[in-house]
Amino acid sequence: MKRHSRDSFFVVGEGVLEFDDRGEAVTRRPSTAEELRRFRFSRLGPKGPRTDEALREALANAMTPPKEVPQPDSRDPGVPAGFTYLGQFVDHDLTMDRTESQLGQDVTVDELLQGRSPALDLDSVYGRGPRDKDDQVFYAEDGVKLKVGTTTPVPFPDEGTNVPFEGFDLPRRGGTAGTAADRRAPLIPDPRNDENLVIAQTHLAFIRFHNRVVDELALTGLTGERLFRAAKELVVRHYQWMLRTDFLPRIVDPEIVDDVFTNGRRFFEVPGRHYGHGNTPTMPVEFSVASYRLGHSMVRDAYQWNRVFNRTGPGPEGTLFLLFTFTGTSGNFDPGSTLPGDLDDVNRGTTFTLPSNWIADFRRLYDFTEADRDDLVPPADSGGGNLTKRIDTLLVNPLRELPAGTFGGRGTQFPEIQRNLAFRNLTRASMMELATGQQMAELFGAEPLTAEQILTGNGGANLDGLTDEQKAQLVEATPLWFYVLREAELGNGRLGPVGGRLTAEVFHRAVEGSRISIVRSPHWRPTLGPDASTFRMVDLLLFAFEGKADLLNPLGEKPAPPAGA
Repeated sequence: MKRHSRDSFFVVGEGVLEFDDRGEAVTRRPSTAEELRRFRFSRLGPKGPRTDEALREALANAMTPPKEVPQPDSRDPGVPAGFTYLGQFVDHDLTMDRTESQLGQDVTVDELLQGRSPALDLDSVYGRGPRDKDDQVFYAEDGVKLKVGTTTPVPFPDEGTNVPFEGFDLPRRGGTAGTAADRRAPLIPDPRNDENLVIAQTHLAFIRFHNRVVDELALTGLTGERLFRAAKELVVRHYQWMLRTDFLPRIVDPEIVDDVFTNGRRFFEVPGRHYGHGNTPTMPVEFSVASYRLGHSMVRDAYQWNRVFNRTGPGPEGTLFLLFTFTGTSGNFDPGSTLPGDLDDVNRGTTFTLPSNWIADFRRLYDFTEADRDDLVPPADSGGGNLTKRIDTLLVNPLRELPAGTFGGRGTQFPEIQRNLAFRNLTRASMMELATGQQMAELFGAEPLTAEQILTGNGGANLDGLTDEQKAQLVEATPLWFYVLREAELGNGRLGPVGGRLTAEVFHRAVEGSRISIVRSPHWRPTLGPDASTFRMVDLLLFAFEGKADLLNPLGEKPAPPAGA
């Protein structure tokens, strides 16, 4: 099973940073094979001081307070909740390492460089393609379309869920060999995209998007490999356009996004200074370990999921725990699971594909009125749509108790504090001697946050529980992840001069470094949206699901009548 978090980082110019069982970091020189094959990170800023464990634990507990502490929604405008998990999907695309199983294969150096470098090219969906002997398992018999899965009928709550739905689950390994977890494992290039149910259904939407594009292009007479390549290119370009114009401006100050994509990068791998367009990109550890962990703040503790699972439906709300439960990577599809430890049991449960009553209602995850589809508004009396939490220094309480499967901990012993996502983030950054927020602000020429802003914020984490000494440490050297979130909290929920600049420049470089790139093809325009300048996530979903309400929400609004009625 692929671990969600890395145990080591190959940082260009530094070597391999590894962490032992006690959390100590060591750096060693890479072997020649590792230098060719390891995923390539870089360090944009200077090294920073480490944060002592007591402060990390106190700060983590402040960031994951009791459930009764208010968690502000995104506002002005509200951000639909699906973007939280689209962000996670993008993270997995950026950090997907396609060379992991290639150690015994004959590949060119160029393929190795591309395969273990950050690029926004949907390799988490496509892998190494249908002609690869290992990755062809993800593809249908025609070698062009991607496989989909079928849900498992369940009698709760009515006849409408007691039927299989083909194409509404990820494809899964199945069979009779191995553990129950092995049989539930997703048949996709990156099993992290089955870590929670929202990202799993998001990945499925991208599979359906590709398959629909294939159907459309097949009408032009293309077949076989030419059809696959044409479809992939069209899908990737539309995906990149959507990220640049729809996703990024929702989480980063739009002025920063426009500046980077109009005028180019100023700090990270600047063309003509150290890197040219042809150089293979790296990923700054400051982005991977800090700024792009913004999505952890956007997670809600419960969602109005579909007609079954909402605050007025026959089932409970779609709590975060349930969204972990109904996956193959983190969960077991067993509704009887009630504790994180239940999900750690790899043999628990007798269901091996997603139960039909847990299919997503995408109308509750995205706002289709943006595309003038008022007919795709979910009913308010069953909870309506979901917004993200505001990007700030608060994480919902369930993120204190992650299932072990989310970080590769199944079957191991570990201190309970390691289930706390905030503690894990702060610890990893400290182990890597990440630059502080103040150091990155100086690098970018940005006005740093004041001591009062860091300690008080704007409705985020309450730091009254920290000692005076810990507060002084925090003001002097603020962990970059906390700094970026506090900056957003003070900026109406969007990343600002430090977090926003870092994030936008990495996105720009990742698009530029992709073999298919709208940055390197500046005159390209989308063809699958409402006009030649617009392609949003709602447009992608409308195309993938043929614009049909019964595909975007296959369970419908009302209970199905009894059989024979």
